[in-house]
Amino acid sequence: MAPGTSGKLALLVCGKRSKWVVLVLWIVLLVAVAPLAQKLTDAEQNDASSWLPGSAESTQVLNLQKEFLPDTAPAVVIYARPDGLTQADRTKIQADAARIKAMTQHGIFGTRALGPAYDRPVGPRAAQLIVPISVDEGGWNGIADAVKDIRGVVSGNTDGLEVHITGPGGFSSDSADAFSGIDGTLLYSALAVVVIILLLTYRSIALLLVPVLSVIGALFTAQAAIYLLATHAGLVVNAQSAGILTVLVFGAGTDYALLLIARYREELRRHEDRHEAMALALHRAGPAILASAATVAVSMLCLLFAEMNSTSGLGPVAAIGITIGVTAMMTLFPALLVIAGRWVFWPTIPHVGSTEPTRTGLWSRVGQRIDRKPRTVWVTTALILAVLSLGLISLKAAGLSNAESFTGKPDSVTGQEVEARYFAAGAGQPLVVIAKASASGRVEAAFASVKGIAPGSVGVPAGAPAQKNGLVYLEGTTTTAPDSQAAKDTVDRARDRLHAVPGADAKVGGGTATILDANRAAQRDSELLIPLILVVVLIILGFLLRALVAPLVLIGTVVLSFAAALGVSALAFRHIFGFEGEDTAFPLFVFVFLVALGIDYNIFLMTRIREETAHSGTRQGTLTGLAATGGVITSAGLVLAGTFAALATLPIVGFAEIGFAVAFGVLLDTFIVRSVLVSAITLDLRNRVWWPSRLDHPSADDDRSGP
Repeated sequence: MAPGTSGKLALLVCGKRSKWVVLVLWIVLLVAVAPLAQKLTDAEQNDASSWLPGSAESTQVLNLQKEFLPDTAPAVVIYARPDGLTQADRTKIQADAARIKAMTQHGIFGTRALGPAYDRPVGPRAAQLIVPISVDEGGWNGIADAVKDIRGVVSGNTDGLEVHITGPGGFSSDSADAFSGIDGTLLYSALAVVVIILLLTYRSIALLLVPVLSVIGALFTAQAAIYLLATHAGLVVNAQSAGILTVLVFGAGTDYALLLIARYREELRRHEDRHEAMALALHRAGPAILASAATVAVSMLCLLFAEMNSTSGLGPVAAIGITIGVTAMMTLFPALLVIAGRWVFWPTIPHVGSTEPTRTGLWSRVGQRIDRKPRTVWVTTALILAVLSLGLISLKAAGLSNAESFTGKPDSVTGQEVEARYFAAGAGQPLVVIAKASASGRVEAAFASVKGIAPGSVGVPAGAPAQKNGLVYLEGTTTTAPDSQAAKDTVDRARDRLHAVPGADAKVGGGTATILDANRAAQRDSELLIPLILVVVLIILGFLLRALVAPLVLIGTVVLSFAAALGVSALAFRHIFGFEGEDTAFPLFVFVFLVALGIDYNIFLMTRIREETAHSGTRQGTLTGLAATGGVITSAGLVLAGTFAALATLPIVGFAEIGFAVAFGVLLDTFIVRSVLVSAITLDLRNRVWWPSRLDHPSADDDRSGP
């Protein structure tokens, strides 16, 4: 290998002495960052403002209402006996209320608890107690601890009396329980997937350990870096982004390792010196790996333009994870491979002069078959994918209700159903109106007249000042469940009515308004970010392949793959899993992961085809590139699909849907789109695929036979 710039950089990683320096530096780094990585959960911000769109009306209300009342998540305790509460029931309820009102631990505002209130004055069948819980004291985990304390009070001596805890506090507690141990669950699930697939691929325990150790080191380093940025630089990280970080680093990091292993093994069959073989592998595979990582990182950074704070916060977290992941797989991983020597491949050790098995393997035969009638193959494949895309008709990405958000049925969901049978459905989750105090009378009258607001429910809540800083604070209860479409329609009617009050500057917020604003912001984010990411990926591909036609082909195939994956997923959610709908951000997240990660395989394939085309023409270059990369890309796709499928282990519908859709989409891209569709189009277009680069010329050694 000529000692060019890239060759010299490669030797810095895998030289006879420098490999030890790289290893020592990583060991020192990991010793330093390991304790910090364990603290990432402590830096998570799972309060409402870390998820909501910053400019939304409901977010403005959330910030203003702190002037009147502490930021709370009310837990609603529901007692019910369908045939009527007994005297013993009422005695218990009164005793529970007294004990709860004396509670102050874990941010419980017991003295501000409302009730107990009964569903009717004579022969009551149900009672309701609303207990405010501080959001600022411990976040989700603090609310969960508070609900456990309340549950400890109300769960004793029920004797057939139904007792449930619902409301914002109950749902937050159940969500915290669902997310508890998420880091460990995803880590072990992803690790198990990687171990199994690597073992099946290489049948070597030693070779299995090297990428696993490297990717774990990358994950710990990324978690530590994000923890430091979250605590000292204002980076927002929540349970969602922390969970996706684990999957992303494991999946993408292992993909990079597989690609490098494949190229290293090729070079070991040509060169006696393993250091030279690794330097050549880095020199030739490095640009594709770096381009892939850059595509993912830049695509993730596009999320910074999102209105939803949870989406915009994911952008830098994911970009940092990918950047550190590719750094580890381009430094620590090759150094470990070279230190281990050829024996790490045992029992299939690549010796100099031995035959490269991929050249005559499955993907070589697939390529030969596609080459017989490439146009027929790609047109047929595209039509099949288009038919699968028709499943998009079943997509209902309009948001999930509280009951639809869990794969099971936690107590908060049951409690909400019981509450709705006896009380105004929006009790405990009122709409909030903040307006200028000078217009308080007109605002209150207008608010009370809104269709969907329970009669007599509008007023200043107990414990809140009537006016402060020239503003008035009002609450009103909706007659329908706060997460229902009817309640969202009530928010729109309230805003129309109250915005029209002259000089009031009224703003409508509360739980239902928050859901509505979040759904609309997520929809706007999809409309903005999907085309933006497509343009960014197109530009990166153009620079990498130095062509225009090839990037357009790749973008087109990825979009078709995305539509097909989304269509199949929508059908599976309805008819197999029984999910009622999808989160509003679902299409965007699936698009980001499928395009940013799915384009990896096209990059790996097309860069190899381009390399081979320069020597043997586009036709033979395509056949050689598919044969050489087919096995490793298949393994990489299985790893990435498996790691994202690990999201389905969480009892959260949104995560399960993203995990399934991305896993299916990656497999579709790996086995169909990349191997069949892209290869067939390239074989059909031949040298025209490289227009306007210098490769866009018929080559003497390029067989022009065929369509």
